[in-house]
Amino acid sequence: MSDPAARWRVPLTVGPYALLVLLAGITVVLKRSAGVSLLIDLLLCVLVAAWMLGVFTLRPAWRGRVPVMAVFFTVLVLLTAILVIRNPWFGIFSPVGYVFAFEVLRWPWKLVGVGAMGVVAGTAQASGVDKTTVVGLITYLVVVAANVGPMCAFAWFVRRSDRYNEERERALREAREANRRLAASLAENAALHEQLLAQARNAGVQDERQRMAREIHDTLAQGLTGIITQLRAAEHAGDDSAEWRRHLAAATKLAGESLSEARRSVHALRPEPLRSARLSEALAGVAERWSALHEIPVQVTTTGTARPIPPQAEAALLRIAQEALANVAKHARATRVGVTLSYLEHETALDVRDDGGGFDPARLDTAADRPAADRGGFGLIAMRQRIESLSGTLQVESEPGSGTGVSARVPAERAESCA
Repeated sequence: MSDPAARWRVPLTVGPYALLVLLAGITVVLKRSAGVSLLIDLLLCVLVAAWMLGVFTLRPAWRGRVPVMAVFFTVLVLLTAILVIRNPWFGIFSPVGYVFAFEVLRWPWKLVGVGAMGVVAGTAQASGVDKTTVVGLITYLVVVAANVGPMCAFAWFVRRSDRYNEERERALREAREANRRLAASLAENAALHEQLLAQARNAGVQDERQRMAREIHDTLAQGLTGIITQLRAAEHAGDDSAEWRRHLAAATKLAGESLSEARRSVHALRPEPLRSARLSEALAGVAERWSALHEIPVQVTTTGTARPIPPQAEAALLRIAQEALANVAKHARATRVGVTLSYLEHETALDVRDDGGGFDPARLDTAADRPAADRGGFGLIAMRQRIESLSGTLQVESEPGSGTGVSARVPAERAESCA
């Protein structure tokens, strides 16, 4: 009874009283002509009317209370049974009992109520049968069964239909709820998709900015630093024209190489030394030019069995070598430098070591929390970003007075997957 108020229709409210009045009138006509007292019958009719009026009609709030309605129906069946026993034509009132059974009782008590009212109706119909004989008793039972059986079967059918409708309504509600959740999920997924796209775009922009920053540092910044160094050396050469020309030629050469690297960076090509040479040869060429510029001897060594590695890894290791050598020229005050390229079983390693003044790595770790402008340069940041983008590692080992070593390693598995 999901909506009880909508189910108490006018026929159920008015019909029982009209039928009761009609049956009371029939009783008056029949019994008055027979000279029988009407007091008890009329009192019973008034009692039935008062019971329906006081418990059901005037008490809409009670209709949803299962215990109250069970008592109401039980008393109504008993009063109807008494009327039927006294006056069989009150069996016509039994449809009212059936309607109340279907409306106010719940399953399985609805089946019991319909059965009880079927017994009352059968009793009224078999009122003329002599129940003291076996045949009469059997006839009575058959009549009762003829009332109880079909009505109970109808009650079961109604119950089954109600359950089907309930399940259908529940399925529809679940479908609507599922559709609502699906729509919400689709909207949420669309929002997440847009967010992921925005994050991917931002990450791509950030990566490209970092790449360009590394490229500018590794090409223009290093080239300009070398040019400035050569021009200052030419300035200090004084009247020595040969020395002056040598430094000027070196500065000019560096300017040309820097211009070539700048153009190459714009087109996102490989580093110039790697365009026509292998990594070991490119390292040797870079070291040779650096040594000629700074007049510091560099020994380049390759160990292990050389094997192809991805262009990203070659470029990263070459840039790290260039940056490490640039740092030696700027800070180390070294007398010799060693560059070692090692092809190991599970990784490719590059080591750049010098015998310069060294520094305290703890100061480098502390500076990592400060902005780049406060850390004294972009070089180590660029080296670390390059190698970590390939799942590699970068280690800097140094101590004051004992030189510095920079070690970069790229996993062979990562190198193969990038090919």
